[in-house]
Formats: sequence, C-alpha cells, structure tokens
Amino acid sequence: MLKKILALLFFFCVSIYADSFTKSATTPPELVQKGSQKEWCPVCGMKLEAYYKTSHAAKIHDHPQRQYCSIRCLAVDMQEFKIDTNDVQVVDVVSQKLISAKDAFYVVGSDVQGTMSKVSKLAFKDKEAAEDFNMEHGGEVVSFEKALSMAKASLDADVAMVQMKKEKQIYPMGKKIFEKNCKKEIDINTYLQINELKADLVAKKLCGELAEQELQPLSLYMWEVKRFGEGASKQDTIQVTKDEKCPVCGMFVYKYPKWAAQIFYKDTHFSFDGAKDMMKYYFDHKDGISKMLVSDYYSQKALDATKAFYVIGSDVYGPMGNELIPFATQKEASAFSMDHKGHKVIGFDAITKEEIEKLDK
Repeated sequence: MLKKILALLFFFCVSIYADSFTKSATTPPELVQKGSQKEWCPVCGMKLEAYYKTSHAAKIHDHPQRQYCSIRCLAVDMQEFKIDTNDVQVVDVVSQKLISAKDAFYVVGSDVQGTMSKVSKLAFKDKEAAEDFNMEHGGEVVSFEKALSMAKASLDADVAMVQMKKEKQIYPMGKKIFEKNCKKEIDINTYLQINELKADLVAKKLCGELAEQELQPLSLYMWEVKRFGEGASKQDTIQVTKDEKCPVCGMFVYKYPKWAAQIFYKDTHFSFDGAKDMMKYYFDHKDGISKMLVSDYYSQKALDATKAFYVIGSDVYGPMGNELIPFATQKEASAFSMDHKGHKVIGFDAITKEEIEKLDK
C-alpha cells in the first residue's frame, strides 16, 4: 500500500498528464555509452536526454554498451546484430534509473506520444506504478518480451512512417543547413555511426555553431543522403527482396542491408547476410559464377567482390559474429583495420577456406 501511495504521489507531484508528461530527463540522465557520441542514439541520432524516459541500453557481443532513444531503435539494431535480451536495460519512468528490461512492466499504447513509433512504450520497475499510470493514461501493462514483440511487429510500419517524414521535411531542411553552414570538406565515410558524426559536428564545429534542432536534420541528411550521393543509394546498393534467405544460415537477408552480398549464376542468384557466408557458399559452388557482389562497409555501395579488400578479425561484428568486412580501397581497409584491431587486410584471391573457418571459432 505504501508503494502505491508513493507512486501516486510521485505522479501527482510531477504532473504526469497527457498534455504535460515529458519524455525528457528531469534528473541527470544515466548515459552508458563511451566517448563524445554518448549523448545520441547510434541508430537514429536522436538526443538521448530528450527521449530519456523511453531509453534502452544493450550490448552487442562483448562490445561496450549502446544506448537507444527507444525500444524501436533497439529492435532495429536487433535486426543487424545479435543482442542478448538478458543484457537489455531500460529507464524506469519513476526513478529515471536504468533497470533490467526483463524485470520491467511496460505500459504500451497510452496517450503519451510514441518515440520513433506510433505507439508509446514506457517502462516501470514496480507493477503498481505501471498500473497507476495505465489507469491515468490508458494502454495496457505487458512484459518486456511482449513489448519487444510488439515493437518488432510494427517496425516496418514505424520505419515507413518516419522515412516519409524525413523525405518530406527533414532531408530538405538538412540540405539547406548543409549548403549554408558546411564549408569544409567532410569525409562522412570515416564514421561508423550517426552519433559519431554528430559528436564531431559539435566538438569540431565542422559546420559552425548549431542548435540541436539544426544538428539533427543536418546529421540525418549527411548520414542517409549525402553519404550515398543524392538519388544514388538504391541504384548503387545491393537489392534484396523480403523473401530471400541466406542459403548458408537461413536468415532473411533484407534485415541486414549493411552486410548484404550476392553470387550470380546464369539463371539465378543467391543473397547472403555477409561476405563470410558468401565465401562459405563460394568455396563449394564455384562453377558457373557470372558475378559476385559485396557491400562496402562505409558507403554501402555494391562492389565487385573480386576487386574488394577485406579486413579479417576486427572488433566490429556482423549478424553472424566475426565477419569478413569489405572495402572499395586498400587504404580504407587499412585505416579501418588500424582503428578496429583488425588482424589483416587481404584481397579476394588471398581468402582461403581456413581463414573463413577461423572467423567462426
């Protein structure tokens, strides 16, 4: 009973109503990422402090933690990387502290606006607090597993909704800011994530002094349009249909566009969720190949696999763990290898079956 009274008192004191509830941090936020990019979501670039009460954190393999603005962006990362749900943390709305997501109670579908999604998902450490919020704001109280399942189910619709807004409003705004403010040459391909780009835009003032409302559209335009060359992203990247599965591991390839690879024969082709699985298939099915494509790690553009350069043994993981990471030039591959503890850089002809087998150990 005491917990219930305290929870009700809390909600009363901070005025949590549909028109006044804020998702931003009202106490110093717990930001668990490392480096200057820790303030922003690595998937969408949103400022974590502004969407702190929907924030989640997770680890990819044995890498440092990544922190997301929402369960939606966590679900996006889960499409590309293996994430143990036991490691996922979420911000408790009441205490504003990170807690284990699997122990949290989520209010889904309340009258609070969703973050990167049509449907909001807010987490609470105590069930009573979740139920009290539910009574005041609607929705339903569910487990983390259920909330995550709902986020994954609506992901395509949510991504489409956000993309439409980007194309109509955000990209044009970002382009104007870029053309007005960015006078220096900026090599976008040196960044692995959008939050790294944002951190440098701020710290190094690459485009002058920018407010967050200017920084976000600029970063999205640079990361999602300028990086590929305007109008060139689809025609230059590997195209995969939603029904194509990797013949090696059985995973749907469209979920991992960053890592897509393909082998073409006279009358058919096969798509793979990484160059590693492509090479596994290649060694046993060499006859009749007409073309092989891999995705450049930086630009995502399709490369002739036989002319690409590959980094082996880095600290960057693909959907299937240790990966063979392709680059258009040896210079880019060598720079990446130095930055990410790569074992070596090799050309296509130097790749052996033994090298590929080592990646799985």
